[in-house]
Amino acid sequence: MVTLQDILAARERLRDAIRPTPCPQSDHFTERTECAAVFFKLENLQRTGAFKERGALNKLLSLTPEEREKGVIAASAGNHAQGVAYHARRLGVRATIVMPERTPLIKVSRTRDDYGARVVLKGANFDEAYAEALRIQAAEGLVFVHPFNDPHVIAGQGTIALELLEQCPDLDVVLVPIGGGGLISGMACALKELKPGIQVVGVQTATIASMKASLEAGVLTELTATGSTIADGIAVKRVGERTFEMVRRYVDAVVSVDEEEIAAAILTLLEQEKSVVEGAGAVGLAALLNGRVPQTKGKRVAIILSGGNIDMNVISRIIERGLVKAGRLVQLEVRLPDRPGMLARLTSRIADMRANVVDLHHERAFSQAGLDEAMVEVTLETTGPAHIQELEQALRELGWQVARK
Repeated sequence: MVTLQDILAARERLRDAIRPTPCPQSDHFTERTECAAVFFKLENLQRTGAFKERGALNKLLSLTPEEREKGVIAASAGNHAQGVAYHARRLGVRATIVMPERTPLIKVSRTRDDYGARVVLKGANFDEAYAEALRIQAAEGLVFVHPFNDPHVIAGQGTIALELLEQCPDLDVVLVPIGGGGLISGMACALKELKPGIQVVGVQTATIASMKASLEAGVLTELTATGSTIADGIAVKRVGERTFEMVRRYVDAVVSVDEEEIAAAILTLLEQEKSVVEGAGAVGLAALLNGRVPQTKGKRVAIILSGGNIDMNVISRIIERGLVKAGRLVQLEVRLPDRPGMLARLTSRIADMRANVVDLHHERAFSQAGLDEAMVEVTLETTGPAHIQELEQALRELGWQVARK
């Protein structure tokens, strides 16, 4: 089992290559929640956009000259891949990375084009990519760099906790994302050994909460994902043997959050903290905002924002859905007389009500309107739910039928 001494040694090893990340207090979330204070540890600001390079570099620095000469291989959904590739290039070590076929393009391009690794896309998920990496390792004699179930990787991730306690020594609770368990294992070990009274809570996506299921069963349990997840960085069917034992020893609780909660947390971080965070990195805030960790009430809480490598198309969809939920984007169906000037009258009334037209579709043939009517679908930017109700009332006062889509 990884010890505090291993983590302290990793910090000395990484000191010249890994920059400490900030841990500012959030005024917004301190005021919004019942916590005494909320801090965000910004691991999304690492060179490769995620905490993973800590463990990857610690592992690479432990290799013998003979192992460096052979080259390394890793399997990853993206962040571990970039950490291994970036530091392998720095150290002059050849790196091969196997990634799932649906890995976000930004992670693939950075690993291959920016950091110079050979990238192999194989499998629908991490576990299938992992199996392919083991096959290539055996065939080519490469050194395997495991993303979480490796003592050097775990110790490297634990260095975050050392920084955290130096920056915020009075913390009561720390919320940490869990995939395979490498991050929380190293962090929980350091936190509990240095400050036994602190509470460490792990957070998983409900789509595939393999650590939570394993703890509840008392044995390692392999799960099958119940759907796709935007938290692809922690979508692991089976956690590691080492990490499972360390979580059982050091972690106080493991909770899960759903996809809508994760998406809302990503949007809130973008809007309120000006932080770009991927799904896996946002689960801690999602758990806090949705009442999954009642032990944070009145406490000083740190949330690990573990990574920021999110596809811009995903961010776009999250923003649009978030605006709809907040009532700042709405689509209305308006049935009006099919006569000259009616469309102009509609848009004029919308302008009078201070709403902005984003999209408009005028339909006759394929709508349910009568022969002398037209159906107009109009997408509007509004200031909120009350504004939408005012718009609907104003259009109905003109004698038109209005329905919200």
